[in-house]
Amino acid sequence: MTQSDYQFDTLKVRAGYDPKEHNYSVAVPIYQTVSYELGDTARVDRLLSFSELGWLYTRITNPTVHVLEQRLTALDKGTGALAVGSGMAAVSYTLLNLAEGGGRIITTPRLYGGTFDAFKKLFPKYGVTIDFVDDPDNIEAYAAKVTDDTKGIFVETISNPNAALVDIEALASVAHNAGVPLVVDNTFATPYLFRPFEHGADIIVYSATKGIGGHGAALGGAIIENANFKWDNGKFPQFTEKHHLLRDRQTDVLRSFLDLAPTFAFTLRVRLTHLAYLGAALGPFDAYLLLQGLETLSERISKQVATTSVLIKYLEEHPKVVWVQHPAAKGNKYRALAERYFPRGTGSVFSFGFRGTPVEYNKFIDSVRLFSFQANVGDARSLIINSPKTTHGELTNEEQAFAGITPDTIRLSIGLEDPVDLIADLEQAFAKASE
Repeated sequence: MTQSDYQFDTLKVRAGYDPKEHNYSVAVPIYQTVSYELGDTARVDRLLSFSELGWLYTRITNPTVHVLEQRLTALDKGTGALAVGSGMAAVSYTLLNLAEGGGRIITTPRLYGGTFDAFKKLFPKYGVTIDFVDDPDNIEAYAAKVTDDTKGIFVETISNPNAALVDIEALASVAHNAGVPLVVDNTFATPYLFRPFEHGADIIVYSATKGIGGHGAALGGAIIENANFKWDNGKFPQFTEKHHLLRDRQTDVLRSFLDLAPTFAFTLRVRLTHLAYLGAALGPFDAYLLLQGLETLSERISKQVATTSVLIKYLEEHPKVVWVQHPAAKGNKYRALAERYFPRGTGSVFSFGFRGTPVEYNKFIDSVRLFSFQANVGDARSLIINSPKTTHGELTNEEQAFAGITPDTIRLSIGLEDPVDLIADLEQAFAKASE
């Protein structure tokens, strides 16, 4: 059997690693080194001509990080991946790679607060214009935003914090009709719950800090591609122009990123430009921790999804709860999309509206004992956060309303504790808030 024959749970433990290539170490070794012996000048020429694959400098390539990249590529059935220092680095490098120097990205307001704020305030200063659709549930609204200099469409597969969904296949059609890629942030779903390439997406980004790592111990991000998008369609000359950097050292012939790596030109260009020169490298020890998390991805996510369903039912019946936003909640408008795209569930992050005064709202959060009050998701521990003040605190009141985040919003991320204990913790916090 080849790697492509293996099922998901085998790949998450085995993909991208051969012990024979690492002194027969069973666990992936941590290559805690900055640089590597180059051998001799002839080998340097081969490395820099890409005729021999090897390691030069850990900011660009590292054996431990490489295993993580290969494993994520296998899990998402991609053709290439790049691991970086954080999820925001993955988002930033992806957009810069698509639209650097001028271009437009179509997106939705249903984004992580840091992403939304960067799209509004930072990227336009670097020549990247962000076009927000007014109605994210209307696929035609995305098509209406397409212009000649549109370079991509960007969405979250499960949105932060309200777990909204989008019809990925329909959105992919809009993107491809415009000659641009569909980029999806698949952080909340992870490749266990959803594999975007199977539904028309072209680029996947992750905050590996979240569900992939799963233990709140390491920051990391990833960019994954497949070979389906045609980068030589005339809209992306950065992939077809010849570069001195990519020349063949033996013949001095100049090559483009597509010439050199037709199946992973996107991530190679990020690696040799944005990662190399802007420097958000993933350290080998962090890569090792993320690999440890991947080994239990299915088991963790399955339990978290099951517990999430229990807590949603509890909250839906509680008098101090106004609403619950998650595709598993009663009457949720994304139920049909969830059944179509997410047969294993739509994740363990969701929000609810707290019924009470601002003082009671704060007292409720201050009264939890088992839930951790912290700005992370996908952890083995269950987490709680007041999203309007924290994860989306950069947004103005108008921007929060545009993103569907009301002042009564509380976001939960469900971990691996027993649901009985989690419900008991929420119950005592509700009681204290009402005293």
